[in-house]
Amino acid sequence: MADPENDQQLPAALRRERMLAVIDERGFARVGELGETFGVSDVTVRADLDELDRLKAIRRVHGGAVIRSRQLQAEPTLEQAIGASTAEKTTIGTLAASLVRPGQSVLLDVGSTALAVAESLVARGDLSDVVVITNGLRIALALEPGVVAGRLTVIVSGGTLRPQQHSLVEPLASSMIRGLHADLAFIGCNGVDGALGVTNLNLPEAQVKRLMLESASRAVIIADRSKLGQVHLGTVGSLREFDALVTGAAAAPDALAEEYEQAGLLVVTDAASAARF
Repeated sequence: MADPENDQQLPAALRRERMLAVIDERGFARVGELGETFGVSDVTVRADLDELDRLKAIRRVHGGAVIRSRQLQAEPTLEQAIGASTAEKTTIGTLAASLVRPGQSVLLDVGSTALAVAESLVARGDLSDVVVITNGLRIALALEPGVVAGRLTVIVSGGTLRPQQHSLVEPLASSMIRGLHADLAFIGCNGVDGALGVTNLNLPEAQVKRLMLESASRAVIIADRSKLGQVHLGTVGSLREFDALVTGAAAAPDALAEEYEQAGLLVVTDAASAARF
């Protein structure tokens, strides 16, 4: 029997994500089977299942767990995401980059919207001495022209590569970020909900996003309109923990706009609202 004190093979968020994939594939999985699959104790499996049940991803039943829905949403690759809502993401990138001031340090998340922010930071000729820390390989490469121009310094977090997303996650992704305190964090997501806050499809990435949120003086959500009102498995933070939401030109639906205002969240959709940040 595995010892729960030695259950350190995978970070908890990554283990739960893979455990969820197994349950989704089988429909039902027993505690003992999951323990053997992941090399952890029954105590650890039960704790993981309790957390997944709390997130409403699975339902606990006698001896194991069943999936709540056999149609878990598949995460698009970065290249697929880049091809969606391109005009809106370009707008978001321009608005988000306008919030950065010379001499600041910036934590920049992964994803297609973050890539638009990176491209806009490079395009801003008035920026200088800006340090950008990212866990995205594609993001770092997009920022390289700014490094060559002498206006940006780019630091890559390190960590374990997520294929198809070109992002770096646990283990090791957090070791550098924990020792930093940035002026700004730009954080992407799959959902922005008034009650359940900012959420993400992927648990390991949600964990890194959460750490970025905690490591910055001010935090900004970058999300196109398709993410508004959506809720997903991994919690990043409540709306009250963020300072602003940068989204597309169209205003959020009235009900959502009211929830964002109650949370004290500045919604940035144009240059005028960006100037209030």
